[in-house]
Amino acid sequence: MSSLFRDYDQTGLDAQYNNREHVPDHLRYYESWEPMCSDVLAQFDHHIDLKYGDSPREGIDLILPKGDGPHPVQLYIHGGYWMSRSKTDQTFLARPFVEAGAAFGLIEYDLIPDVRISDIVGQCRSAVAWVHANAAVYNLDPTRIYVSGHSAGGHLTIMLSLTDWSTFCGGPTDLMKGGCAISGIYELAPIQLSYMQETLGLSDEDLIQNSPIRMTSVPNTNLIIAVGGAETDEFRRQSQDFTDDWNAKGANCTFLEQPGCNHFSILSDLADADSAMVQVMLRQMEVG
Repeated sequence: MSSLFRDYDQTGLDAQYNNREHVPDHLRYYESWEPMCSDVLAQFDHHIDLKYGDSPREGIDLILPKGDGPHPVQLYIHGGYWMSRSKTDQTFLARPFVEAGAAFGLIEYDLIPDVRISDIVGQCRSAVAWVHANAAVYNLDPTRIYVSGHSAGGHLTIMLSLTDWSTFCGGPTDLMKGGCAISGIYELAPIQLSYMQETLGLSDEDLIQNSPIRMTSVPNTNLIIAVGGAETDEFRRQSQDFTDDWNAKGANCTFLEQPGCNHFSILSDLADADSAMVQVMLRQMEVG
C-alpha cells in the first residue's frame, strides 16, 4: 500500500494520532482526576465561568491562590482535537500553581463542527485579552500572564504566541509573557489526512493559517515545548521538529520530554509540583 503521509498508510497514520487507541485504559485517568478537581474547588477561592464572550461556552474558571496579590496567572487550554472535552475535566491541574502563589485560569471554547478552527483561535485570544483587561478586578498581575495547553490546547497556545496583541486588543506586544505547549500539534496536514477529518473538515486554508510550523515570522516569547516519552512517534516528532524549526527562525523554544509519560499521564505530571515540567513552568513564571 502506498504511503499517505511520510511513511504511513491510512491505518498507520490513524494509529499515530488516535491517542485513545494508543492508551486503551485512558478512561482511568479521567476517573482519577474527578475527585482531584473537586478537592481544588473545595480548598481554594474560585470564580466559575467568567464570561469573556457571548457564546455559552466562552467562559473561564479562575482558581485563586492564598495571600496578597496581584498574582501572576497561568491560563490553560484543554485538548480534545478541537472537537471534544471541557475545562471542568482538568481543574485539578491548578494545584501546583496556586500553591506556588499563581492564579490558574481554565479557558473554554466552542467546538468543531459548530465553529471553524480559526474561530477557536480567536476565542482563546479573546479570553487572554479579557483576563488582561479585567486583571485588577480579580487581583491578577496584567504584566505576568502565561498560557499553557495540552494536545489541541498546545496548538492553541502556540497560535496565541503569534498574536499581535496591540492590533487585537490594544494590549502590549508582550501581553503573553510565556507559554508551555504540551503534547501539541504544530502541523495540521496529517490531521487533515486522518480519520478525524470527517468531523474537523479542515480546509487547505486552515492548514496554511493555523499550522504554526509553517509560519515564517515567529515571536521571541519564552516557550516550553513538552511531550511524553511514551507518546506516539508522530507526537514526539511534531514537538521536536517544531522546536528545531522555530528556533532556527529565531524563536526561544525549550524542548522538554517527560520520560515514561503517555498522552494522558503527562497531565498527571502537570499536576505534580515536583515534576520537571512544572518546575520549568514555575521558573518561567518566577514563582514558587
